[in-house]
Amino acid sequence: MSLPKPWHEIGQHQMLPQLTHDELVRFDMIGQLNTFAAQRLAPRVRTAYETRVVNAWRMRHGHAPKDRHEVADAMAPDADYRSWSLVRRNTMEMRQHAGRRVMLRQARELRDRAAAFNAGANTLQLDESLPVPRYVSAVDTHLMPGGYAAEHLQGDVVNPANYDAGLFATVGGSAGPWNDAAGRALVNWLREQHPNFRPRRIVDLGCGVGHNTLPLRAAYPQAEIIAIDVAAPMLRYGHARARALGVDDVLFRQEDATHTSIASGSCDLVYTTMVLHETSHDVLPKIMVEAQRLLRAGGLTIHLEQPPYRGFEPFEQFMRDWDGRYNNEPFWSAMHETFVPELLERAGFAPQRIFESRCSAAGAGSAQEDFGRAPSWYAVGAWQTADGFAATGEHGS
Repeated sequence: MSLPKPWHEIGQHQMLPQLTHDELVRFDMIGQLNTFAAQRLAPRVRTAYETRVVNAWRMRHGHAPKDRHEVADAMAPDADYRSWSLVRRNTMEMRQHAGRRVMLRQARELRDRAAAFNAGANTLQLDESLPVPRYVSAVDTHLMPGGYAAEHLQGDVVNPANYDAGLFATVGGSAGPWNDAAGRALVNWLREQHPNFRPRRIVDLGCGVGHNTLPLRAAYPQAEIIAIDVAAPMLRYGHARARALGVDDVLFRQEDATHTSIASGSCDLVYTTMVLHETSHDVLPKIMVEAQRLLRAGGLTIHLEQPPYRGFEPFEQFMRDWDGRYNNEPFWSAMHETFVPELLERAGFAPQRIFESRCSAAGAGSAQEDFGRAPSWYAVGAWQTADGFAATGEHGS
């Protein structure tokens, strides 16, 4: 069994919460449990399915499970599956409990530290009048109480600090010391597929704390970068984190990704990274329409997600669907059943300029692994066109 990275190898910055020895050990235990579940328990679930469960289902129904829903019914009483699922659920609960214990102890200190980094900067623009959509405010995403938008005190950054520190433990450091594997994967894909692409304005929709924004800043220093999110705490922390890392020219702005104030036809790259599965199914088409509005001719929109269920056999769909059932991801299943290229075409992108691809972080293997399910980086997007033809030149390739 390969070992996860210990928590002390996380990228260090001045907004990172401070952990005691025991708190650090708790995070390391979570990483170890997740690795154990992925590498030792998950393979036993498949073995149980193939050697026992399929035959039992066939004897009762006259056929093998036809879809992930029937697989779920068949697997529900199986001891190997229940053991794997129990460990995964408990590690997520433990991550949130351990993280909140750390963050609440330092809540005011973290708030004051963020305020000091953010003071006087015109690159953090918050809008108190902006209504936070219910699909964000009403969901304890990843079992984190209050989700991304919760505020426990004025100027709060507790939940984003929890997210930053806890994510490294959950994935065992597999997203890199800065938790930015998706951003690096996007940069790597652009360099490989479109080496002449020179964006002047980049928009990150649903930027969170900016994990996957900063790799774009490093890759395209000439570009203006606007990072959009609806959750003020995430933006406060993300902006302060960026400045703590020496990045002071990314604009973090509180807006809704379905209708931003950015001028039409003014952007060269509009992207999301692991955002669509946390977005209301009704909102997805609106995000694609907004991306189409923002792009100039020759501009690109690209969305990195885990792969859709189509193309996977029912058992693999069932395993990948776990987050939708037990990890407070209410939009997960619908997202992974959605044919995003169709949404892009309905938004106005020319069918011949819509693509699906796979990509990996630079220096990583062929794909980023997630709890033993790989590959997980699925890229879908489109080039904006003028009169049905892709523009070329300094903004295209």
